[in-house]
Amino acid sequence: MKRYFADMHIHVGRTKSGRAVKITGSKNLTLTNILHMAKNQKGIDMVGVIDCHSPEVIEEIGELITTGDLEPLNDGGLLFQEKTTLILGSELEVYDLSCKGPIHLLCFLPSLEKMKEFSKWLSTQLKNIHLSSQRIYTPGRELQKKVKELDGLFIPAHVFTPFKSLFGRGVERDLREVLDPDLIDAIELGLSSDTEMADHLNQLHRYTYVTNSDAHSLPKIAREYQALMLEQPSFTEFAKALKNEDDRKIIANYGLDPLLGKYHETTCAKCFTPIQKGVKQCPNCGSTNITKGVKDRINELSDASEFPNRPPYVHQVPLEFLPGIGPKTLQKLLKSFGTEMAIIHDTSFNELINIVPEKTAKLIVKARVGELTLNAGGGGRYGKVNERDDES
Repeated sequence: MKRYFADMHIHVGRTKSGRAVKITGSKNLTLTNILHMAKNQKGIDMVGVIDCHSPEVIEEIGELITTGDLEPLNDGGLLFQEKTTLILGSELEVYDLSCKGPIHLLCFLPSLEKMKEFSKWLSTQLKNIHLSSQRIYTPGRELQKKVKELDGLFIPAHVFTPFKSLFGRGVERDLREVLDPDLIDAIELGLSSDTEMADHLNQLHRYTYVTNSDAHSLPKIAREYQALMLEQPSFTEFAKALKNEDDRKIIANYGLDPLLGKYHETTCAKCFTPIQKGVKQCPNCGSTNITKGVKDRINELSDASEFPNRPPYVHQVPLEFLPGIGPKTLQKLLKSFGTEMAIIHDTSFNELINIVPEKTAKLIVKARVGELTLNAGGGGRYGKVNERDDES
């Protein structure tokens, strides 16, 4: 078995014809461009594209199969140009009387045929089958049953994000209020939390955690991902890893330090002033538009006194977050070392200083070992690497 990198939450911005799928996604975020980026620049072995229910995306998948660029695998998934495996997914929103608000959920299916069947069913349950993250007019448990009928995987998305998540809005305190706990295959953490934070909830201890980018543009692919031990990157192998079956497993989760997430601290959404617990009005600008941070929300839900053994969660800083690494510098690094995964994980300091200034090489190595100083994000604004790290 081998180590494989996987980012399982990537949006399609536009179809090949230019039709919008994820309206807030980049126009060049097409299925084909995602696959090329993952294979050639990011170094990701398996990608979950979560807008594959859209009819024009299905059509593009069929075209890539016809040209030989995508090859259906016996174990599920489709291999792109003999390198990167595409797993077909769909992100959907439920909003019913039981959940009292919008919650995003990830559904993964093993084959194009299953996805076509799912898309046909979805078209009777929502208003616009062509768009991403659409509200489905059926309860969460019914969606789970349908996914399982089609041999799929079901994963609640970015569960602590303040908007459109299972726990983030301050309504739900128990996932059983919305979902069947036995039909959940894993929990997706989101950019403002990590394993240690999530494990403060006893109800999550039974589930494997996944960590994904939720990319709305090509550069954001693989800002969070996991390393898996698999026989090969395929749907069946991924499913086994989520269940820790037959020595398949997640080796490590790689994600932003929660301080870098957009919603880590409770913050004024207008002027981004950090807000203390219990304060209802911003002391700086007077706004009452306060976004509760993931840290405070998890503290509200915390009920665990013991914690399970988990794969390591490695706090990682994407190259684009590092001072001094702009597009030109990144291209120099890629030309020398191949992929971002190689630069982030494997390239030595001595190799780096042959290509970039010493201070930039130091930042890459510091990011790798978790020695950067970070300023926390909140209220919809990302945290930042402290500029002083650029000087040391």
